Amino acid sequence: MASRRDFFRGATAITAAAAATSVARAALAALPDPVIQGDPGTMPPLAPPSGRPYRPVVTLNGWTLPWRMNQGVKEFHLVAEPVVREMAPGFKAHLWGYNGQSPGPTIEVVEGDRVRIFVTNRLPEHTSIHWHGQRLPNGMDGVTGLTQPGIAPGKTFVYEFVARRPGTFMYHPHADEMTQMAMGMMGFWVTHPKGRHPLIDEVDRDFVFLLNAYDIDPGSYTPKIMTMLDFNLWSWNSRVFPGIDPLVVRKNDKVRIRVGNLTMTNHPIHLHGHEFVVTGTDGGPTPKASRWPEVTADIAVGQMRQVEFVADEEGDWAFHCHKSHHTMNAMGHDVPTMIGVDHRGLAKKITRLIPDYMVMGERGMADMAEMEMPLPDNTVPMMTGAGPFGSVEMGGMFSVLKVRADQKPGDYTDPGWYRHPPGTVATEWAGPLADATPARSAGGQSMPLATKPAPSIEVQVRKPGAHGGHDDH
Repeated sequence: MASRRDFFRGATAITAAAAATSVARAALAALPDPVIQGDPGTMPPLAPPSGRPYRPVVTLNGWTLPWRMNQGVKEFHLVAEPVVREMAPGFKAHLWGYNGQSPGPTIEVVEGDRVRIFVTNRLPEHTSIHWHGQRLPNGMDGVTGLTQPGIAPGKTFVYEFVARRPGTFMYHPHADEMTQMAMGMMGFWVTHPKGRHPLIDEVDRDFVFLLNAYDIDPGSYTPKIMTMLDFNLWSWNSRVFPGIDPLVVRKNDKVRIRVGNLTMTNHPIHLHGHEFVVTGTDGGPTPKASRWPEVTADIAVGQMRQVEFVADEEGDWAFHCHKSHHTMNAMGHDVPTMIGVDHRGLAKKITRLIPDYMVMGERGMADMAEMEMPLPDNTVPMMTGAGPFGSVEMGGMFSVLKVRADQKPGDYTDPGWYRHPPGTVATEWAGPLADATPARSAGGQSMPLATKPAPSIEVQVRKPGAHGGHDDH
């Protein structure tokens, strides 16, 4: 990663230029040096070096983009470019992103800040950036052909507007979206309140990440851009479990998690061990009267949900999408169900021709997590991740909330696996089984049966208009 010293060194290189508007003057000025990040780990929060103070966010498996102040304006530099993203250890994808990664870096500002973002295009086609959810001048909305021309390859455009309201937003192209978003072009934007806000509480830890998905054949590197629904890699910030970092917090911390969805389907995001409330959307903070306790928040396409809770239960708590196929990697959707099929005899015949053939799925798919079968180059097992008690049998959109009483404030380092107090882990029952006592009432129908048959009923049919227009009697 380029040093922040190198980044801010360019701040003195701005030169004055006469032009009709402030945007034109910025476009003629020296650009901020772009900061590039290649490490796929979660970077520490970036404390604001200038401007108004705030508690910075932590981007899961990501980072926050540094800025420079130029005559009271926060200036950022985004570079749209091809990137190589490590989606899990040993598995890399050739994506498109910003500043060396997909998703791009998180942009953090404060309500009322005037913001100037330079966008340089190093892609093979034109692009733009839409600032999803922002209130801004129409010409800064970033829709190619409608509000601006596309940013041609090799060109730099500048966007400038005031961050008018606090909240959580996203950025992504509005140019050839089918290709560019399928290739990983997206990022997060957080606008912090300028002071105490009646609907925005102070928190101790503030996490952000995006939901995205890819269709990458095992052994390949580049996503298929024409896929609509049958993605085989469901990811958080372009990482799949076990490559997704844990969310590490201190016991009794007030925790905020902001999740944006730029996939092609909804995701019910579920947290174990705690209840949360939805405190914000990309439309802003939710009224307190509208909040209720939940353990799962469904996030539709193009939406952001912000949840908050007090982490008052120690342990390693699962945190994942509750669509079961979204917690698996490199799936084959056309594999037949073989549960209960005994094909041992057939397997013996096949192994004479294919020595490495193995039976798959006749007892369910859990065996797949234990097998160390050879895989194609550059892929990841369907279910993987080693926990303290064996295979976790998960992939895709899965991580762990790690709550520790001895975690220091502001410390995000992984504390390792939770040490359970004696007697608090489910174990195999080894004692005798007590005789089952039949219940006095084993249930039944909601209404008792009739004690005698119902009388037969004779039905008489009257046909209007018969016999000169008179009914039959």
